[in-house]
Amino acid sequence: MARHIVASTSEIPPGGNKVVDVAGRDIVVFHVNGEFFALLNRCPHEGAPLEKAACVARLTSPEPGVYERSRVGEMLRCPWHGWEFDMRNGQSWFDPKRVRVRSYPVAVARGDELQKGPYVAETFPVHVEDSYVIVEV
Repeated sequence: MARHIVASTSEIPPGGNKVVDVAGRDIVVFHVNGEFFALLNRCPHEGAPLEKAACVARLTSPEPGVYERSRVGEMLRCPWHGWEFDMRNGQSWFDPKRVRVRSYPVAVARGDELQKGPYVAETFPVHVEDSYVIVEV
């Protein structure tokens, strides 16, 4: 897989998302609980845009009348029909063996780490004296 820089971390506020085009695919990047997750911006059911999905918690019930919330904000609920998906891996909660949303690995890197590469340009010291620019060779 090729790596693509899609946004600065400040462009996606906590609890927000951003849709980016990567190699012709609409991918939605979510910022939840200090982490970033990337999914194909399309529900596998009928193609709803997941950028409009509600970010909800996982709700379980160990017994009648008792409810437990966990992983707050990490579950997506499709805006059209309510299908739910795990933001970490795209797995559906209604049919985990057959239905999922395509998920993509996400990494966060500092800008100075991204600019490094295998090539180094030849540089020369530069000094400004009065109104002249002098390059030392």
